[in-house]
Amino acid sequence: MPSCVIVVENLPVPLDRRVWQEACALRDAGWTVSVICPMNEQHPAAYETIDDIAIFRHPLPLEARGKLAFLAEYAAALYHELRLLIKVHRRRGFDVIQACNPPDLIFLVALPFKLMGRKFVFDHHDLCPELFDAKFGREGFLPRLLHRALLLAERLTFMSANLVVSANETYRQIALERGGKTPDSVVTVYSVPDKARIRRVEPNPALRAEAAVILGYVGIIADQDGVDHLVRSVHHLVQDHGRTDVAAVVVGDGPALASVKQLAAELGVADRITFTGYLRGEALLAALSTFDIGIIPDPYNAYNDKISMNKVFEYSALGIPSVSYDLSETRRLLGDAGRYATSRDPAGLAAACLPLVDDEALRLAAGRKAKALADERFDWSMEAAKYVAAYARLHAGRR
Repeated sequence: MPSCVIVVENLPVPLDRRVWQEACALRDAGWTVSVICPMNEQHPAAYETIDDIAIFRHPLPLEARGKLAFLAEYAAALYHELRLLIKVHRRRGFDVIQACNPPDLIFLVALPFKLMGRKFVFDHHDLCPELFDAKFGREGFLPRLLHRALLLAERLTFMSANLVVSANETYRQIALERGGKTPDSVVTVYSVPDKARIRRVEPNPALRAEAAVILGYVGIIADQDGVDHLVRSVHHLVQDHGRTDVAAVVVGDGPALASVKQLAAELGVADRITFTGYLRGEALLAALSTFDIGIIPDPYNAYNDKISMNKVFEYSALGIPSVSYDLSETRRLLGDAGRYATSRDPAGLAAACLPLVDDEALRLAAGRKAKALADERFDWSMEAAKYVAAYARLHAGRR
């Protein structure tokens, strides 16, 4: 029986939906699957087995927000990943190591096992050089140096990989052009949700309270994710447009949570925004089923313009109309099923919401259009088949 170990640094499993779906797809195809990932409050166990998938977790310092803090976080992660790779190798063995970035440094702990004949798969979740630019810019000697180091790490990761799994077609082109990969060594696998796991349920009435329209957000709350733009757009809807029957629900957690809560208080809209923290299972589905409009507030930059937001797939699967900035990859996925701000600021985001806020029939029609798009194009079974087939080819080549 073939075996693999998946290494992910920025989210625990099974909270990381993409990684968990990949692990389950491989398990269903007959692979023995292990996962190495960090702990968090919701998943504190150092080891557990869930649905025949062995999960090895390690501690990490607080999630980093500064440049030097990122280096400390990544150094700690690499230490634990190497330690656990050795443990998995001794206990269960593996034929393939899959590294899920960020960071583009996991190849370092995979290299000793490559020398032993193991294959290395790079699951390209994030564009780290562009992500660094979005967070810190390139003003000054140190940021420029770190940006060049990130480009080098990305290049070395591509060079080390026997197979690259790209999160979208834009990433695939980067693997071919910036990474120097051959077309047959790169496969695109979108992070669409498994339809068996995402469905509408009874909405949570406590989240709706007295609001007529709920703007919803689900995801990580980090500096680049634009939850502050959502807060400001709620302020514009209330103060500039007089929509006093609108409220927002933010599902998730992250290093910018405290700052966006403070911003909501400063703008006088704290009573209109509910922050639920991380949710899962039926509680998560109930919160999502309460959304009338799904907000994708990630601001325009070179990073956000290229990534495929999980929110696109999740909102559409539930028939929730989306409002976002005019980002290339988001528009490519949603087309005319999405609504887009005409200016790159929270006032523009609020203005794009207004027609859906004011017209329930229009809102429901937009939701049906998004659901039809999801039913036609966003199908995990198709993505899983591509992913498993690429693994099968890789393993056949190893033998």
